[in-house]
Amino acid sequence: MQDRVSLKAVQAFEAAARRSSFALAAEELFVTPSAISHQIKLLEEQFGVRLFHRVHRSVVLTDSGRRFAEAVASAFAQIDKATRELGGTAKSDILTIHSTPSFATQWLMPRLARFSSLNPDVDVRLNASTDPVDLATTPTDIDIRYGMRRLQPPGTMVLPFPPETIVPLCAPALAAGDQPIRRASDLVHHTLIHSEVCLVGWRDWMRRHRSVRLDISRGLRFDRSFMAISAAVDGLGVCLESVMLAQRELDAGKLVAPFGSAGPQVQGYTFNLLKSRADLPKIRSFQQWLFRELEQGREAVHRR
Repeated sequence: MQDRVSLKAVQAFEAAARRSSFALAAEELFVTPSAISHQIKLLEEQFGVRLFHRVHRSVVLTDSGRRFAEAVASAFAQIDKATRELGGTAKSDILTIHSTPSFATQWLMPRLARFSSLNPDVDVRLNASTDPVDLATTPTDIDIRYGMRRLQPPGTMVLPFPPETIVPLCAPALAAGDQPIRRASDLVHHTLIHSEVCLVGWRDWMRRHRSVRLDISRGLRFDRSFMAISAAVDGLGVCLESVMLAQRELDAGKLVAPFGSAGPQVQGYTFNLLKSRADLPKIRSFQQWLFRELEQGREAVHRR
């Protein structure tokens, strides 16, 4: 077996593995699909290992091929990192983030200016939707998800956020109004705002306050946390929401937590990225900044 491999063959393999297609790899590298197939065949013959299963018109990595693909992708990321560093800091970099709408609206957007001031050479592109993205086939660098964790594709890193606290929140005028809110039983006089995607609902809250019976069949219902928080700010009722997501409104005095900031904690959000790209400066900088901001927010809640 030869000690050296063709970089051209490795490049063809990496593109085919990432795109799961010889044809798409050929389109990306401006060659023919037969040229991609030939280069991969050279690798397979050189090492005596099959890298792909050919299934009809598609290709699927073998176990050996998957391990090789992860190593090659990591190596290419290191080359990309070294190339960017060689080029100096004059060139801007683009960080593409996908997030759930509520986290993007309530937490990330108000703080992006801080990240940009610390990283002036990184331009941020923020996309928001409830659908997860495929990090391997889209130009997305980071995917921030919420809810039940699903099995991620090989090569994906999943970093959980710190636990977030869920408590009743309302406008100050409502808490101190004609029907003041001082005890849990006072909620029977107020409209409940249901945040239907939140991992903790009013039914769960009543289990912790067994002496209180609320009519949870009534009230306002929203399928986005940012809408439930906005409704509470407008004085439409009491929401049961994340202190992390409502931190800006709490700091501004637009919302209060009538029973304090202690409550059930859930680990709902995750920070998702490809292992092969984890050491890219733009991704590493954003990851460190985000988790530092989250921890500072938790400390601020405990000081209240």
